[in-house]
Amino acid sequence: MENVQSRWNGWGLPGHNDPLATNEPAWRWLAQAFAMPALLATPARELPDNALPPSQLGLANRERLIALLGTASVRQGDLERVRHAAGRGLVDLLRLRAGDLSTAPDAVLYPRTETEVAALLKLSADADIAVIPFGGGTADIVVLRGSHSAVVAVNLSALNRIKSVDTISGLAEVEAGITGPELERQLRTHGMMLGHRPDDFEFSTLGGWIAHPSAGQEAARYGAVTEWLAGVRVSTPQGALTPTGLPDLSRLMLGSRGALGVITAATIRIRAHPEKEEHRAYLFPDFASGLALLREAQRIGLPHAFLRLSDDGQTRLFHALNQAGDDPTFIRRLFDIYLRIRRFDGAAARLVAGFSGSESEVTLSRKRFDRLAKRLGTVSLGPDEQWGGRRYASFYRRDTLLDRGVGMDRLELWANWSRLPSVYVGMRAALKQAMRSHAPRPGAHGLVLCDVGPSQTDGATLTFTWLFPRILDDSVKQAENIRHMALAATQSATVTSSLAREALIGVKCAVDPRGILNPGIALH
Repeated sequence: MENVQSRWNGWGLPGHNDPLATNEPAWRWLAQAFAMPALLATPARELPDNALPPSQLGLANRERLIALLGTASVRQGDLERVRHAAGRGLVDLLRLRAGDLSTAPDAVLYPRTETEVAALLKLSADADIAVIPFGGGTADIVVLRGSHSAVVAVNLSALNRIKSVDTISGLAEVEAGITGPELERQLRTHGMMLGHRPDDFEFSTLGGWIAHPSAGQEAARYGAVTEWLAGVRVSTPQGALTPTGLPDLSRLMLGSRGALGVITAATIRIRAHPEKEEHRAYLFPDFASGLALLREAQRIGLPHAFLRLSDDGQTRLFHALNQAGDDPTFIRRLFDIYLRIRRFDGAAARLVAGFSGSESEVTLSRKRFDRLAKRLGTVSLGPDEQWGGRRYASFYRRDTLLDRGVGMDRLELWANWSRLPSVYVGMRAALKQAMRSHAPRPGAHGLVLCDVGPSQTDGATLTFTWLFPRILDDSVKQAENIRHMALAATQSATVTSSLAREALIGVKCAVDPRGILNPGIALH
């Protein structure tokens, strides 16, 4: 099954219906929250209205690629090229929506085997063709033109099979182009599962999870990749990288974004599929109480599948915007009444807990968790069966917000428990200041939301999401400036040592001397 983004200027498949799109009271509430008079419709430009740069792939090189991969695997149609012109980061989407297709590759290649990947990399190096690996296309993509004869995107969606499963050892060897849902489906036939479900799970790929920039930040631990990744296979213009030659190959490839090689397969740690999964929601009087529960649950080893804590801002926004068709001001009043009855106020934080295992294991884990939560002052809101759907629809919601002049961006970072509160406070302050400094009118501002999870014994991942009214004639620069200020606030926690950077550059020179692998990516 071919794994490509069907929408060329948005997230996922076309036709997704977000109830927020027609919920005018919610838009009025959001405009008031931004201190804006209104939020106007800002639809994306259609593809026929945009000019696509001509392909720079010469006839001779095109014929060589066709001889290697076959005619059907070398594509140069307009829709195919624009669909691979950018990732699905906010800045990428803003450029596409404005009609900027300058980053469209000259061709899109669909290798079917690891052997074909290795061969096309060697051919590309010989012909000085830049290669941009494209898994699910969910991360930012940088296309650097002018320094090579042509640029091609390599779509790995045909590498989507599980090659072997060892249920006794709990290991599976899997091709890197497989998406999250397809990986789960194939593992389920063996009675097994991985359990890794990032927020872009629907369309992201196994190779993308490993090469994603957040995976490369030692502090970010993108979904704790190192907990389930046992090994990788990587193709480069100089041949395959092997664990024998580079014992720490898996860690080297974390966050590499294809600049050190194309990840073609991985060995992953798997476990038996549980008999039952259950999600439950809890409400805490404040964010600090929720953090205390996360820490204590990890300290005592309380069994759970996952814990995800939303701060007060995200908790309130959830109740305001996720009740399509109702008046959000009325919903907010009901929510406030509920909080007052429970002796909570607007600082309340919401947590979703997942439990899995046998029927008795789930019941026992939930009861232990309920006792701990009650001791820390929480209120149980009962089962939350819609958690998964809401979580994976968040990127679709970003498109809805963009259609009404609202930007939505996000950043993940990791902090140990002692530093986490100060990191949280510092990042919120930096983002609020950044959005005030880059607002479409004086006094306008944005909203900063945060959730915490997954967590480990020593710390947890924080995911910051920020929403802001766009400067409609300069949205790209505005989004870049806000993100730059956010990254600057995390610099001390994520900067790579000069020695490590020199080591990465040394590996890059050895495996890619012509610099064809994702040349727009800076190694850090």
